[in-house]
Amino acid sequence: MTRVLVPVEVLEGKSVSPGLMNLLGTVDVTVLGYHVLPEQTPPDQARLQFEDRATDALADLSEEFETAGGRADHRLVFTHDREQTIDRIANEIDARAFAISGMTGDVDRLLVSISGDVATERILAFVEALVGGREIGVTLLLAGTKPDERRLEDAADRLRNAGIDVRTELVAGKSPFRGLMDTVPDHDAVVMGENAPSIRSLVFGDDPERVASASVGPVLVVRYVESLDG
Repeated sequence: MTRVLVPVEVLEGKSVSPGLMNLLGTVDVTVLGYHVLPEQTPPDQARLQFEDRATDALADLSEEFETAGGRADHRLVFTHDREQTIDRIANEIDARAFAISGMTGDVDRLLVSISGDVATERILAFVEALVGGREIGVTLLLAGTKPDERRLEDAADRLRNAGIDVRTELVAGKSPFRGLMDTVPDHDAVVMGENAPSIRSLVFGDDPERVASASVGPVLVVRYVESLDG
């Protein structure tokens, strides 16, 4: 089972774009509605005040995922620490990836980065599950000071053998992040790997948020799981 965690600031009126819902139609989704509380506000007090409204909003989102062809459940959390909460829920549900929402229409071309110290096998397996038999093209990117072309071609061959339309981009002489930022235009969504054994450092770090801002579209970050990837 491939499950993706989609965090949403549910009481702030945030939602999920139809394009991201459609993209996630081949995987299981947990929509995590969260609301960050002031330190002095007890979570139980907030739950009494806001639970019904937040639960209704989450139920509507889950129904929209189902309408788009996916399978979705939802959780609601009132917390003082969103980073720890998202980390905990991701572990509890064994999320393979998490989404940084962005606005997009239909996803026709997906940018997949295997640059840097990432778990390439997990990224490729996730892309196979995500794309399924749909006509979504993939641009497979490898960027670095001296990127290994053989590594890129081997990864491309694997996806092609799975029936996915793949083109490759080898970017030499640039950092993985710079290469990714330069390649983002003309892609509807991005898949990238978590480059450290902490989901917290990437969910709320600079890189994926900058990628999301540059691409406008959503970013799916494939988690590093030490027991499997270490």
